[in-house]
Amino acid sequence: MCALLSASVLLFPSAVPNSLGNLGSLIENFLPWLGLAIPILLPLGVLRRSATALLALLAAAAVWAAQYGPSLLPQGSVEHDLTVVQHNVSDENDNPSATARTIIDAGPDLIALEELTGPAVAVYKATFRSRYPHHAVMGTVGLWSRYPLVETEVMDIRPRAIQRDWSRGLRATVRIDPRRDIAVYVAHLPSVRIRPSNGFDAQWRDESAALLGDAITADKTAHVLLMGDLNGTTKDRGLSPITSQLSSSDEEFEFSWPRAFPVARIDQVMGRGTTVTEVWTLPATGSDHLPLAAHIKLPGLSDEPAVTQR
Repeated sequence: MCALLSASVLLFPSAVPNSLGNLGSLIENFLPWLGLAIPILLPLGVLRRSATALLALLAAAAVWAAQYGPSLLPQGSVEHDLTVVQHNVSDENDNPSATARTIIDAGPDLIALEELTGPAVAVYKATFRSRYPHHAVMGTVGLWSRYPLVETEVMDIRPRAIQRDWSRGLRATVRIDPRRDIAVYVAHLPSVRIRPSNGFDAQWRDESAALLGDAITADKTAHVLLMGDLNGTTKDRGLSPITSQLSSSDEEFEFSWPRAFPVARIDQVMGRGTTVTEVWTLPATGSDHLPLAAHIKLPGLSDEPAVTQR
């Protein structure tokens, strides 16, 4: 029964309701880990000599392998136009200069950072200055770029209940070349908590995701890139205002959080009119998140030029 239940949830996670402590969203953040039920239950099935139990385990293993097996296979090199790095650097990071060097070593064209503090911003500006002359910092999020930033603005994704000063989103128009602008969003959605009183508490995050999703919907730029700490995986239904519009790479096991034993990728690089062809994590820094790098493929320049329209 447990094996069939695991297989059913893997196939139809949306069938698990959120009415009970937001259980559906919680499970969706850890779907790959349901596969652990198979080796745990296998000895029990063998001891019971139950053909039915073993068939159920085989079915669960087949479902898991079909969904997540391809992510475990070696991936060939994929053509790309941009390399980007997304990193929640942590406001408790005591060595931002080392963090900056780790990011630079990946050779990105664009860098998105969250949980910036005043002293750390000064370090990142100084360290990135020679390679990334264009940057914007708004509140606790920032973007550094090899390419000019034509315009930048704050994105208001603050939940209604938060009355204090709170700025965790920005939008920038990045001019890749004279014929190619892309809209780049950097966002840090509110944290989620598991509480005895109401289970998986993601209300603020979901409200912030809806605001960000509305902004992306209204953005008529042909090529959109989102980098940020979304505090949820792309399978989490609470992020559907975003994930219904943007897509990412299928590497399921590039977990970015927590640093000590990563169990989920809650840092995301997603695109519309751009293709995220590959994602991978970088070495650990002084943050509780791992940096996430990604390759981005842009439509050919023979296509109709992208024009920023808002």
